Amino acid sequence: MEDGWQAFLLETEVTRMIGSASDDWRLSNVNKNYTICASYPPTVIVPKSVDDEVLCQSAEFRQHNRFPVLSYYHKHSGNVIMRSSQPMTGPNGKRCRADEQLLNSSLGKSGRGFIIDTRQVSHAKNAQARGGGVEPDVNYSMWKRIHQPIERRQYLHESLIKLIEACIDPSMNSDKWLSRLESSNWLANVKDVLTCACFVAQCVDKDNYSILVHGSEGLDSTLQVTSLSQMILDHDCRTVRGFEALIEREWLQMGHPFQSRCAKSAFAFTKQKFEAPVFLLFLDCVWQIWQQFPCSFEFNEDFLLMLSEHAYSSPYGTFLCNNEQERQKFKLSSRTTSLWSYINIPEVIGNYINPLYQPHQAVLWPSVAPQSLCLWSGLFLRFQVDPSPQSDAWDEITKVKEQEKQLVSKASRLRRQLYLLEKEAIDTEVLLPAVPCFTNIPEMTPQ
Repeated sequence: MEDGWQAFLLETEVTRMIGSASDDWRLSNVNKNYTICASYPPTVIVPKSVDDEVLCQSAEFRQHNRFPVLSYYHKHSGNVIMRSSQPMTGPNGKRCRADEQLLNSSLGKSGRGFIIDTRQVSHAKNAQARGGGVEPDVNYSMWKRIHQPIERRQYLHESLIKLIEACIDPSMNSDKWLSRLESSNWLANVKDVLTCACFVAQCVDKDNYSILVHGSEGLDSTLQVTSLSQMILDHDCRTVRGFEALIEREWLQMGHPFQSRCAKSAFAFTKQKFEAPVFLLFLDCVWQIWQQFPCSFEFNEDFLLMLSEHAYSSPYGTFLCNNEQERQKFKLSSRTTSLWSYINIPEVIGNYINPLYQPHQAVLWPSVAPQSLCLWSGLFLRFQVDPSPQSDAWDEITKVKEQEKQLVSKASRLRRQLYLLEKEAIDTEVLLPAVPCFTNIPEMTPQ
């Protein structure tokens, strides 16, 4: 069995992530022993031109010391997606030259970038009064700030509770159901996250901009956007192992507090202070893209459902604790088994393979129009709607694809046999070699 705890270490993933850009980026152990940032991993990817002292100064300028680090390198354009927490400019407009140097050093050949703030403008201003804030335009002249509001985690659970209450109410008629679905705002939250992720992907792929994404803490909406942007841009993230690596790299290693956010079941009506279905909303967004491009993902819907279950209740240690420091403190790698170890067993992973998968490297551009987004019934209506018809349909598709595979293999063998028989017949002069036939093309008569 593969050791899932060692499967996606950043040290082994960095070559695949940055490719030929190793001259511009480096691994830094500045956070060794978690002395700089408690929620960051010991090793991060940063510009090679920036030393660790600059990183330390930048960390002091960012909330919870989450300084800007590399999330994704776009090999085609050389642009990057960075992530961090908000700057602590405060009401007096505090400045940090090291932070400015770090961000400017991360710009690609275009020399320009967008700072995507996932907060509303009013929330950012309120944060500034409490010591937080935004990057001042005058100090970050090579960057342009844009607000792409995503609902704060405090309101996500209320939205989920309203949705669950509507889903399990057997007395509703169609009009009441649609009204309560709309009032829950869950699909509006899905739309906001997807819209922001598509905007980031467009800036990187088409408009030639590098990106920094942050909200307040950089633990929730920031990770949703960076993860979905990579799924849109990078075909590798749509494979089973690529998606596992994405979750490990963007969510687990970067400190999304699963222990706090997933303290109770997603179907629970009571909530704790730090509880929020942030990861569940991310999986819903992935499903929305999956159902629009069903042939572009190696994994099926059951794979996403399985992850949603293990995030809240799991016999494996992958989603335990709030960050890498806590996992190391409690020695989870030696006391528990990684979920990836189990999933990647050949007999298990076969249950999560999409029979319609056709690998391609094209960028996906999902629609965020209201008509294109729908309720994830496989998750939210799993106890109300009989899944048997859909399950039977997928079983039939799997059988047809397996039969197609066998027929293609048989046709290949028959072509090979035919070639060998023809060759033998020609060698024994039973057949004459084929002579190319040229069609006589009449000459054109000048007009």
